[in-house]
Amino acid sequence: MREIFAARFKSARLRTGLSLKNLSDKLGSKISRQALHKYEKGEVIPNSDMLALLSDILQVRPDYFFSDTKIAIGAIEYRKMQHLPSREEHKVVEQTREYLSRYLELEEILGISSEFENPLKNLAVVSDFEQANAAAELLRKWWKLEEDPLYNITQILEDKHIKVVEVDAEPIFDGMQTWVNGQVPVLAFNKNLSGKADRIRFTLLHELGHLLLDFGDLADKEKEKRCHQFAGAMLLPRNTLIDKLGSKRSRISVLELGNIKKQFGISIQAIIRRAAECAIISENYARQFLQRIKEEGWRTTEPVAYEGIEASDRFDQLLFRALSEEQISLSKAAALKNMKLAEFRTLASFGE
Repeated sequence: MREIFAARFKSARLRTGLSLKNLSDKLGSKISRQALHKYEKGEVIPNSDMLALLSDILQVRPDYFFSDTKIAIGAIEYRKMQHLPSREEHKVVEQTREYLSRYLELEEILGISSEFENPLKNLAVVSDFEQANAAAELLRKWWKLEEDPLYNITQILEDKHIKVVEVDAEPIFDGMQTWVNGQVPVLAFNKNLSGKADRIRFTLLHELGHLLLDFGDLADKEKEKRCHQFAGAMLLPRNTLIDKLGSKRSRISVLELGNIKKQFGISIQAIIRRAAECAIISENYARQFLQRIKEEGWRTTEPVAYEGIEASDRFDQLLFRALSEEQISLSKAAALKNMKLAEFRTLASFGE
């Protein structure tokens, strides 16, 4: 019991980005850093009063500390974390771990398999633009997405058994991909991304490229470029882009690009890069246009916004299903939702 508590306590602390000293301060110095360290070492388990205080500060239910769900986070490429302070890296990983522990437990209760098959596993090594573009076209076909705009990519990915996790991190972190327990694919994105929905969409599809594609021995910089191209092709297929802009252009207006952005949820900057890659405009014109974007201050906030919503309701749908079928109690549902029972009862009361 002490080992379980120690591991869960440390995970909850790291998830909030608090040091032991920070946590002691937030507790009003009711307990010293040294005493908290003993909790983390499994030498002592707090009494019920202290457990309640810790739960409030760390934003978990008291029973969280004694749940023994095993979540093994796979390797995360160093490039994703190299600019993050160690504390922030731990925060991202532990937020991912905590959410998935509840998600996978819920699926286990309902008897739902998390098996995932990579539709691109037999694809040749992706080393250039044409191969990245072809991979996106194949995946769209496999997933029956045709060439239509992709509304709510988060929901699409979750429907394909890829877990999507929203984390609260510093702006320098965009997203990451990994495998949990060796078999569950996971994409995580930073909810604090500037530009919001269109950046989240591109980030998720960029990370999907890392998850599904084989790059052989490409250098990291080239891998990043291919994943950018894959994400652009997923958001805006080549034939669709040609249909919108024409096969050859010498000039393009921001108004045209804004209309495409509003429909397809891809940034103006990414559209310009894609138009150059598809040989609709010259590389020189693309560089000039992107320079204008920089000078106008549009790199983080473009003049046209994408109003789409990126969110999945799958977890909540499964939770309410389990509750309706009496496979879990109201208390268990609240625990899986990481809410206090009174708060969850208010949330669920309208459905009674």
